[in-house]
Amino acid sequence: MSRTASSSSSAASTAFRAAYDEVLAGWPGPVESVDLPTPYGVTRVNSCGPAGAPPLVLLPGGGATSAVWGACAAAGAARTHRVHAVDLVGEPGLSVPAPGRPLRTPEDLTGWLDVVLDGLAPHGPVTLGGHSYGAWIAAHHAARRPARTGRLVLLDPTRVFAGLRPGYVLRALPMLLRPTPERIRSFLAWETGGTVLDPAWLRLQDETARFPAARPATGPRPDLARLAQPPGVRAQVRAQVRVEVLFAGRARCHDPGRAARAAREALPGARVDVLPGVAHHALPLTAAAEIARVLAR
Repeated sequence: MSRTASSSSSAASTAFRAAYDEVLAGWPGPVESVDLPTPYGVTRVNSCGPAGAPPLVLLPGGGATSAVWGACAAAGAARTHRVHAVDLVGEPGLSVPAPGRPLRTPEDLTGWLDVVLDGLAPHGPVTLGGHSYGAWIAAHHAARRPARTGRLVLLDPTRVFAGLRPGYVLRALPMLLRPTPERIRSFLAWETGGTVLDPAWLRLQDETARFPAARPATGPRPDLARLAQPPGVRAQVRAQVRVEVLFAGRARCHDPGRAARAAREALPGARVDVLPGVAHHALPLTAAAEIARVLAR
């Protein structure tokens, strides 16, 4: 790498870290940051809330970072839980992928998350939550390791109950193939319908355009049969995992009404709601109070 390229990369990294830290500064109370070693790389986790509270592990959507969960923590999640927000390996954030060991499949992601949970809550099940792509990861893990998840919270999950709309994919492609701050902002403005978003978080999203690109893990929809809890089944013989699903009523990535019907059919015992007026990418920010209420019940 040339000196000019190295300097440019260093400047981008410094700008990203400054924007990242600015968002974390708005979290409630002290934030403890730890780096957990895994076979797939070092995973950064930012935690807040009472040390003895039930553990809540949150996975962000693709292209986002753990910092997106600050609004939920501030809205009350950090009063009822010890919040552990995870930077996905290979996605923007402070996690560092292991050379030659990429995450490629749902099985890889399950193994990675197993090690993360070992480091965060080795003695019992957790509440595992995720947004969008993070919800897809969480659903795959819970389906494979139901004993490790006492409760699963899926926030507008993509490719779990419904596929992506072609128009959404086409609109996102320029940003995904050659991200720039302008393309990221334009896409977010389109998808959220011009929703006013936190300026510090938007600056952090600008900086993700300069983040090294990595091909995300892909695969089929998770097999949720082991999590299904038909109505009328006695609690002591139900599957152990309580499932809650919140869909964004104005999501453009899929048809939220159709996705909600598919979720109720796949998981008859789950609690499924659609939040009117909420966009997909804005959900963790603008619906933080509703998410915190779900987590507290």
